[in-house]
Amino acid sequence: MKNKKEIKNLIVRPPVVVVLGHVDSGKTSILDAIRKTRVAAKETGGITQHIGAYQIEKDGRKITFIDTPGHEAFSAMRSRGAKVADIAVLVVDSAKGVEPQTKEAILHIKKAEIPFIVALNKVDMPGVNLIKTKGELAKEDVLVESMGGKVPSVETSVPMGKGIDDLLNMILLVAEMEDLKYDPEASIEGVIVESHLDSKKGITVSLILTQGILKIGEIIGTVSAFGKIKNIANFEGDTIERALPSDPIIVFGFGEMPKQGESFKVFPNAETAEQNISVETRFQKKETEFLKASPNQVVLNLILKTDCLGSAEAIVGILNQIPQEKVLLRILKSEAGDIDDGDVKIAKSGHAKIFGFKTKTNPVARDIAERENIGIANFEIIYDLVEEVRRLMERELAPEIGRINLGKMRVLAKFLEEKNRQVIGGRVLEGAIEKPSQIEVMRDEKIIGQGKLVNLQKNKKEADKAEKGQECGILYEGSGKIEKEDVLVFFREERRKGEL
Repeated sequence: MKNKKEIKNLIVRPPVVVVLGHVDSGKTSILDAIRKTRVAAKETGGITQHIGAYQIEKDGRKITFIDTPGHEAFSAMRSRGAKVADIAVLVVDSAKGVEPQTKEAILHIKKAEIPFIVALNKVDMPGVNLIKTKGELAKEDVLVESMGGKVPSVETSVPMGKGIDDLLNMILLVAEMEDLKYDPEASIEGVIVESHLDSKKGITVSLILTQGILKIGEIIGTVSAFGKIKNIANFEGDTIERALPSDPIIVFGFGEMPKQGESFKVFPNAETAEQNISVETRFQKKETEFLKASPNQVVLNLILKTDCLGSAEAIVGILNQIPQEKVLLRILKSEAGDIDDGDVKIAKSGHAKIFGFKTKTNPVARDIAERENIGIANFEIIYDLVEEVRRLMERELAPEIGRINLGKMRVLAKFLEEKNRQVIGGRVLEGAIEKPSQIEVMRDEKIIGQGKLVNLQKNKKEADKAEKGQECGILYEGSGKIEKEDVLVFFREERRKGEL
């Protein structure tokens, strides 16, 4: 039970909203319409690549949005015990209905145990059937209010400008029902949203405060990193003197990059903050450490450099889903920052490829890589990077020999026999026999010889093919002595690209 002083000190704070949905459901376009900026146009391939936090104002009230790159990032944040958002918006393509990633988003929202709103997007598109889409949502245990449930829904269309204000009003209504407040005198706490290495400004960390008021000079830390705040900027990059709960901000001063989704708090001094670094973080090997391979295991070694830690975590999460029974993917190093000569040296000693995501290669590293013939590839879209890794893994596989069964023939007569060659006649029992092909000689359902079809005749004329029911003569070359009533099985072998 809170005392009167605590209740009196409570101040209403803006809601923090996370937007989830299928990859092309229109999440970024909705945020773009809300912010009145062209974020969607700036993102390569129209896909949001790494997490960002933004704040808008509606009727004098603020709303903070976390724009995620996918469910992996949101899941990574939630798995570290951080309360990432107060409200979720589930964006559903009304024309396509509930898609696989829609189901994943629903699962993540339910695990986070936060209220959510369904945005039935693209209602202007042909083929829209809202009743059908709502029915598909009901099958996933998401019953919207218009279907007798408790989940609010809003119909949206960015091109038509439909539903955006309704969505914002609904967010504010849900926030009011959640009674989101903070105590300005409470100890400072918050969540790391993202961190990356800026070539000019150093380690740059975006975060959201959940309680207290953060000022320059405070020493904050997580279980993996700490630092003294040298500067604070709002999400637009403007310097500010202090930050309030729910405000998305950028801070400078961390000595190492904290992980996405970690909770942070303020410490009285650097020594105490350093002691807070977990034993696990101090001594554990990186999550992307070497995996032990058996002596005959085929391995693809990779060094991954990204624009920020969130991207690295999302990419590694996706790469780990690639089957590795045949080829082991071993990530020797995964971190944020430009590709440098140290990475090239590790790649040389570890016989590894270097993949960069939205990052640069410094000139020294490029020169060494060219001289040592070490492959460096840079990508702007996560899925392109993943597909290239898959392609390289498949290239490591030896080609597989595939067998195509063509047909069977029963031997009716023997005409000539010399050394390892025989001329025989017969009738095709099933399928077809054709040149070129290999032959298995079957007697009493056992293989007694193997060879190949050298020549084929029908009606004493050379032919390329004989089909079921037709009689023909063949020149067989191979092992085993063919007798009448034997069955010849015709097949072809082909080399196929190995599959993971």
